[in-house]
Amino acid sequence: MRLFGRKDPDEEAGGPDEAIAGFWTWWQETRPSLDSLVAAGEAEGLEEWLAPAVAAIHPGLVWEVAPGRAAAHALVVTAAGDAELRSLAHRWAKAAPPADLLWEFHPSRQANPQAMELTLDVGGFEFALDKLMLGLRVPRDQARVDVSAYHPIFGELDEDTRLETVLLALDWLLGEDDVARWVGEITAATFQPIDAVAAVHLPAVVADVASGHSEEEWLLMEGQTGGGAPLVATVRHPLRPVDHPLFDQHIMITLPYAHRDENGLPIGDSLAALRDFEERLAARLLKLRDDAVLAAHLSAEGHRIIHVYADPTGEAAIHAKELIVGWEEGEPRVDVSADPAWTAVVPFLT
Repeated sequence: MRLFGRKDPDEEAGGPDEAIAGFWTWWQETRPSLDSLVAAGEAEGLEEWLAPAVAAIHPGLVWEVAPGRAAAHALVVTAAGDAELRSLAHRWAKAAPPADLLWEFHPSRQANPQAMELTLDVGGFEFALDKLMLGLRVPRDQARVDVSAYHPIFGELDEDTRLETVLLALDWLLGEDDVARWVGEITAATFQPIDAVAAVHLPAVVADVASGHSEEEWLLMEGQTGGGAPLVATVRHPLRPVDHPLFDQHIMITLPYAHRDENGLPIGDSLAALRDFEERLAARLLKLRDDAVLAAHLSAEGHRIIHVYADPTGEAAIHAKELIVGWEEGEPRVDVSADPAWTAVVPFLT
């Protein structure tokens, strides 16, 4: 079971779709042998078969075999927190064969109902979740929980191993995707935080925080450009790549506008034209809601920049290019690029 460590990512031979298809062809051919190894509890034999097959998709992916939710076993192939690889793991799972009585497939670690009964050997020390204590803090007006974790063995471990152990424990308690959604700063402490609680209480605290942010909304934000010019942004909230794991195509629409105030922000006819454009864009995206999402738009120095994230197999980029044809206030642009980590909107991520 590959829990810790990963190889440095290299360029794969062929594209990701080809690599994923190759994996599932290999899976079908090799499955009888894998079934036998799992039935016999041959973890080392399973490693010999699965490790190179998963690495052939991308050497940065991490895999493990875990108890299934409906099937006997689950094969998990995950980006393990690497935002650059999240969409690849989800495309792997999307291409998987239907689950059956023996196997199901997940692109992220699932919460384990028996998490508090689990133990793990870490550096020769026994890591039992029922001894894990957590200091929990909910930052004001933030949709997240900051976690400071303590375990009696942490004083015997180096910093990296402590942190990897905490991350694994959080995945067991919440599921990897909910860790990405709701957990903010994570630290592994060598002393017990003040007001620490047993780890078993973390799901309830996260559920309480999540209940206050169950609906999407739009936030109006003000700031400055790198050159110091005033900037106004409207941002979807919460804004999280984990909620749209296949949307790794960034579509940036740039619209120059002619009518602006002394701060370079749109007014009058330009403001009306921008609103009309965004209404038409929103109508197109509504029809493509399974393929694209409007993340944010910013106005500064005579330009409105609109950020859309989309599934590259969809038609969002085509619609964006069609819409700008009628723009009359300067030369509009549509720039399309791969951005699985949503780096273009990092300042606005929740």
